[in-house]
Amino acid sequence: MLGWVYDPVNKYWFKNNVKLKQIHDAVFYVFDYGDYEPLNVKGKIVIDVGAFVGDSAIYFALRGAKRIIAIEPHPGAFAEMLDNIKLNNLEDVIISINAGLASRPGKICIENIGVEATGGTYHRPGDCPNAVPAVTLGELINRFSINVNNAVLKMDCEGCEFDIILNDYEHVKLFKELIFEYHSYTVNKPVDELLNVLSRDYRCDIKGNKDLGIMHCIRK
Repeated sequence: MLGWVYDPVNKYWFKNNVKLKQIHDAVFYVFDYGDYEPLNVKGKIVIDVGAFVGDSAIYFALRGAKRIIAIEPHPGAFAEMLDNIKLNNLEDVIISINAGLASRPGKICIENIGVEATGGTYHRPGDCPNAVPAVTLGELINRFSINVNNAVLKMDCEGCEFDIILNDYEHVKLFKELIFEYHSYTVNKPVDELLNVLSRDYRCDIKGNKDLGIMHCIRK
């Protein structure tokens, strides 16, 4: 497991200074494959959209982030995130929100799937029995008095990045640095639509293909 070891007494996995209740595929991409290595988060605030089980939020905290606003809509993944934050004694650094990010206030309809499957599912705006609140970037900036000049926006929300960038760009462009996974196949839109908007204000590097990849953008 790439150096991850299970402690059967305390019932968690550990590697270096990190402890996790479960090992999911996403954990390897964060801690072992270096998806977020391009970011320098030391002393900064990170808005972590699609925080899953807290793996990326914990990574940012250990890299010196001042504060992380971790947003995760799936209740099961959110509950596991709370456990992982507590395991790593990061309650004072990571603020957890059980919600989804959208361009407008409302609700996010949660698909009836397990924790592992939610890592590849776009929970879309809408209303249903399993809905959670939708929050906007503007709401988060105001609620937590975020200085966007010292903040990083990270998104891995399986498609919501198209909604946010195309429909709420006025708040996206406030951030000096963005990193996000794009999922063209989930929304049937080409990644060029994102690039056409972002190129107004950012220089972006892409790692991936036309359907799936990671984009890292720094304001010009």
